[in-house]
Amino acid sequence: MSAYANQVKAYLERYQLEVGGDGLLNPHLVAEWAYRNGLHKPSVRTIVDAIAADIAQVFREEYRTDESGQRYRAKHAVRSKQGGKSMSLWADMDDERAPREHFVRSFSQRRQQIVGDCFQLKTDADVYNARDPLKTPIQVPLDFTYDVEELQLPFRMPKAA
Repeated sequence: MSAYANQVKAYLERYQLEVGGDGLLNPHLVAEWAYRNGLHKPSVRTIVDAIAADIAQVFREEYRTDESGQRYRAKHAVRSKQGGKSMSLWADMDDERAPREHFVRSFSQRRQQIVGDCFQLKTDADVYNARDPLKTPIQVPLDFTYDVEELQLPFRMPKAA
């Protein structure tokens, strides 16, 4: 774990001791508390990173609707490393200048994220279920084929006249 992560964990423990609460943690409230108590002083780099994260969030949230009524995400990212630093480059699906390879990589990376999320969800459920083997295990089906087909139905069915 990085020194920064250790610093955050340390002031998180202090936050929990001083503020108490119900066991639920809101990162924004923790950050506000840490800043107010002088435990976290953002650098210019941190501020630029925060603004970049806001911009990426705007990109992530931009949706459009095609002529058949399907809502699609307009901008897509590809993560890569340059000089040992991770970065994301974004492209707009409607920008003819954006190379097809960008979207091939983006869709592949997003699929890998979903696989990783499913793996972690299954692991978390298994660990939770193992804590009390007398209770009915929480089942987490990971085959989304029918879920996706059901969501696509309105776009595959001919519209009634």
